[in-house]
Amino acid sequence: MRVLVVEDERDMADAIVRGLRRKGMAVDVAYDGLQGHEMAYVTRYDVVVLDRDLPGMHGDEICAALVESGTLTRVLMLTASSSVDDKVEGLELGADDYLAKPFDFKELVARVQALGRRATPVAPPVLTAGDLVLDQSRRVATRSGAPLELTNKEFCVLEELLKAKGGVVSSEELLDRVWDANTDPFTTTVRVTINTLRKKLGDPPLVETVVGAGYRIAEPVVAS
Repeated sequence: MRVLVVEDERDMADAIVRGLRRKGMAVDVAYDGLQGHEMAYVTRYDVVVLDRDLPGMHGDEICAALVESGTLTRVLMLTASSSVDDKVEGLELGADDYLAKPFDFKELVARVQALGRRATPVAPPVLTAGDLVLDQSRRVATRSGAPLELTNKEFCVLEELLKAKGGVVSSEELLDRVWDANTDPFTTTVRVTINTLRKKLGDPPLVETVVGAGYRIAEPVVAS
């Protein structure tokens, strides 16, 4: 899941970013409204965690612009304005959810995850390919019943490949969906992650390389 945090209180913004990354999300951050508005249009995020009272460009303007663009990005307004009227106003602007400061981080994570599921085409909570099973909600993966010890990035790459249902996913798409804006687009990190994922998945091989296109999950051939 790709998330953008737009928050001018740097300590809070950085704490949210660290916490969401620990949950396996790819998270970028903007510390003012103009930067946040630009980033939200350059990259297609699943969720934007958006402070309302921002310097440069007000959060309300960013929210309204995102809604008008027709993007699938979901907006969670995170603000100190906690009255009922403030919440109603935020939701009427097109925000998908509204969380007042101070907040419980567990609640923030749950709300971001719920919005992320609504930002992409609906996928079943459990993804499978042959004897490979990936449970998105519990964030566990098994093969032939044995648990797989995957890093957050390996889990997310596998998740994206399984969601494609046998379709090819390019390295660029994986970079966009799994890594954040700090990742060098010319890095070999996708190839390295794919290689370590292949080793952990074992035999028969599941991840195929489609030369010049990307990667896909192939149903394993079972010997008769």
